[in-house]
Amino acid sequence: MRKFFIFLSLFFTLSISAQELIVIESIKNLKCNDSIWVFSPLKNHSAQSIPTLFLLHGYAGDYSNWGTKYDLQEISDRTGFRIICPDGFYASWYLNDVDPSKMQYRTFFDEELYPLMNEKYTLNPDYTFITGLSMGGHGAMNIFLDDPSRFRAGGTMSGVVDLTGIVNQYRLKAILGDPTDEEPFAKESAINRVDVLAGTDKYVVISCGYGDKPFYPMNKAFADKCVELGVNNIALFSPGVHSWKYWGFALEQHLNWFTIIMTGGNIGK
Repeated sequence: MRKFFIFLSLFFTLSISAQELIVIESIKNLKCNDSIWVFSPLKNHSAQSIPTLFLLHGYAGDYSNWGTKYDLQEISDRTGFRIICPDGFYASWYLNDVDPSKMQYRTFFDEELYPLMNEKYTLNPDYTFITGLSMGGHGAMNIFLDDPSRFRAGGTMSGVVDLTGIVNQYRLKAILGDPTDEEPFAKESAINRVDVLAGTDKYVVISCGYGDKPFYPMNKAFADKCVELGVNNIALFSPGVHSWKYWGFALEQHLNWFTIIMTGGNIGK
């Protein structure tokens, strides 16, 4: 328990069958609590063998979104993945606010959330993945790119991988400042950071529906950038719009590709 206090966090669990609701009190970084809904496969596994997926929600959502829209317990039991759904809050963008006295989500993930999940579940980086939808697709990519050694692969579903296209929308300027200066928005965009994966064995899984404007063009540009840089990527473009119906489809696709990547299956390479 000492680590929890080092990170100024309290850690407690409400067990519900194979599900857990974990609350982290983050005084230092979030200035509030973060709730994490965890779904573990019912079949017994050794701790090291359970693949883990961090699954992030989108703008105006919370930790319960994925678990109320889809039966994540059934998905966990069927795929064997433990699924961790943290709260990214209404509009945190999973970023550090430019004002250090306000929410520092990236630092929270690095210093509190990931270490506590690792301590509790013994995460193996070769079996650990991260993905999310929309704002969460942005967050998943940025967190993955911050330290790829923590994950085998990262994904984005309808992700906002280029923040410069939405500087005046979705409360983003409240976090990154004056939108007339695009530099902070460009600096925090995954499309401008993915070069860190060039020449590595890491993978990116990119999903977006053709009808998802303006996010389809930026995701297509992101996939093209990966190809240009030599970054391993699986680009999954198909009919669909910015909707829960599409994200349920995309989640199954991501889990399938994460399984293939993790097990060394045929990826055509």
